[in-house]
Amino acid sequence: MANDDGAHRARGPAPEPGHGRDARTAGGGGSRTTAGGGGTGPAAAGGGAGVLVLGEINPDVIVTDPDPRPAFGQVERSVAGIELTIGSSSAIFACGLARLGMGVGFYGAVGDDAFGRFMLDALAERGIDVSACVVLPGMPTGASVILASPRDRAILTAVGAIDGIDLAAVPRALVLRARHLHVGSWFLQARSHAGLPGLFADARASGLTTSLDCNWDPDDAWTGVDAMLAHTDVFLPNAAEATRLTGLDDVEAAAWELLRRAPSRRAAGQPAPTVAVKLGRDGALAVSGDEVVRVPALAVDVVDTTGAGDSFGGGFVHGWLAGWPLRAALELAVACGSLSCRRPGGTSGQPTLDEARGALAEMRR
Repeated sequence: MANDDGAHRARGPAPEPGHGRDARTAGGGGSRTTAGGGGTGPAAAGGGAGVLVLGEINPDVIVTDPDPRPAFGQVERSVAGIELTIGSSSAIFACGLARLGMGVGFYGAVGDDAFGRFMLDALAERGIDVSACVVLPGMPTGASVILASPRDRAILTAVGAIDGIDLAAVPRALVLRARHLHVGSWFLQARSHAGLPGLFADARASGLTTSLDCNWDPDDAWTGVDAMLAHTDVFLPNAAEATRLTGLDDVEAAAWELLRRAPSRRAAGQPAPTVAVKLGRDGALAVSGDEVVRVPALAVDVVDTTGAGDSFGGGFVHGWLAGWPLRAALELAVACGSLSCRRPGGTSGQPTLDEARGALAEMRR
């Protein structure tokens, strides 16, 4: 499920913040194979210089139209466009980081079907190492259908293989080759809830930093995340998620409360834990230490906001890992989220680092 509230200010209507091949036994039963293949993930990124993403892998089928709502009663309607694209919060986040020049590896599951092959091929084409991804025969790849207008969207998701493995069973050697570990769409990974906090704790004890994007809770329960936050260096909710997780109406107060739940200790030389909140058309805010920063949105011609929040997350983690000041990291995140809205789908509009810097320089003129 893609996150669609990266910071952007539309020239025209914009949506409000959204509701977000070896045999292997990686949790649960059934036969599993790894995807094989190559890429530029943590193992290839040069001595632990990469980011390992654990999460869901599913395509988006995006229906775009000024009014994409279906009419039941066997009524057929024409729409402006239908496109199959890279979907899922975790995969779009990974693509955004790779587009910025970082080495990225991925661990997740797909079915042995056309959607799964499409996703693994598309991620590999973007330089992401998918060799550890798991193929689950007999289980369909998860998928989302997104009905998108310039003002709003509706999302229908079939979970399929999204929750098909325990992500916490990721090979330890794969984790230790990375410098940073990210988990996306936490609420969709119910099979992994028990083990992921311990995985994050072990990763941090081994010198890695961690980030989390919980995304929307389809059950609207908003429980269990605190166990992750205790071991999370960077938390990336949107405004609606932050307020629901804390029960606080004020977004900044919610961000401070979430930061209070973050780790109190970090290794020498590591950046301080941070909460960066996506505010859609209002930009973004971040809190870290005793500092709070707000950055306004960029004005862009919005084509599609799918995955803008995930591109925002990739931009923020890039700047945070580089040791940039909080404001600079948040500005890059806002630029990445905004510019991703220029084209349909979650990845086709993602900027390079030079493009993002150029957009920020233009904004300052």
